[in-house]
Parts: sequence; C-alpha cells; structure tokens
Amino acid sequence: MSVEQKSSSLVQGTLHMLILKTLALEPMHGYGIGVRLEQISKGVFQVNAGSLFPALRRLERDGLIAGEWQVTENNRRGKYYALTAQGRATLKRETKDWE
Repeated sequence: MSVEQKSSSLVQGTLHMLILKTLALEPMHGYGIGVRLEQISKGVFQVNAGSLFPALRRLERDGLIAGEWQVTENNRRGKYYALTAQGRATLKRETKDWE
C-alpha cells in the first residue's frame, strides 16, 4: 500500500467515524451532516459532497446507517440517515480502539 493509499484510507476511516459519531446524536440529512462536521471541527474539516455522499453510500451499503427520504425543514426532499444497531456497535468498538 502506497503512502497515498494509506493516507486516503485513513481519511476515509476518519470520515466514516465522524459521520457515525454525528449520527449517534440524531438522524440527519447529508447536508446537515456536512455542516455539523465543519462545526465540531471548528472549520478544520470541510467535507465536500464528492467525499461525503460516497461515504454515506458505503456506510449504508455496509449496514452501519440507514437512509430514508423525508421532507426537510425547508420543504425539500432529503435523505435522512440514522445509525443502525450495527453502526452503534461499530462506533462503540472503534471509539474504544481510538482511545
């Protein structure tokens, strides 16, 4: 594995963890998740849609989050994501590993 691949998978793993951590608080739509990640990192971690939405699809495919279409606060349709039981267990386990 090259340094670039390692760096990419570390960033991806970190992004996945941050998304799970964000969704542990409450279900949110993709845009809201991006805004929350920027807020909790005090602007250091800005996630563009090209990284965020593929990460959400991977987490959903892996059964860690579940998405459901709903109407957003400004009357648009948005996909809201919530942690699954498996996602909660993964977050708990990986948080322990990080510590």
